[in-house]
Amino acid sequence: MLASGVTPFALSALKYGLFALVFLFIWRSMRWVVRGLSVEQAGRAPRRGAKAKSPASGAAPLPPGLRSIVVRAADGAKPHTIPVAASMVVGRAPECELRIEDVYASQQHARLFGKNGGWYGEDPGSTNGTFVNEQKLAAPALVQPGDKTRVGTTVLELRR
Repeated sequence: MLASGVTPFALSALKYGLFALVFLFIWRSMRWVVRGLSVEQAGRAPRRGAKAKSPASGAAPLPPGLRSIVVRAADGAKPHTIPVAASMVVGRAPECELRIEDVYASQQHARLFGKNGGWYGEDPGSTNGTFVNEQKLAAPALVQPGDKTRVGTTVLELRR
């Protein structure tokens, strides 16, 4: 028999290894669920193809603080400035309010939105992650003017 040649130590090591893998699976699953719940509470992303309304079109006024975003691509292109909207999805998809040409960015990589008088950034599950001041976002986080948000290799600098 094959089992007679296996030492009790090896069987114990396999048993505890399997236990560790099951624990890791459950922990990662719960973390994913909690992260999904916190993103839903922070606000919902706009529908595909829906554009953010400007304050002039009758929408609620923008929270104070941010007025523009300076977009710096890693390819050395000249930075350009765009005005912020009440909610902006950043990514490569054509329906994104801030469309970037970055092979390391996901279709819908990040979202910037105003809520309760402040501005928040979130990563809705991008492949490479979204970083604010070189710290990876795990949940929606408050962003301030002067913060640098990295989406793929593109850097977005938030301005007043």
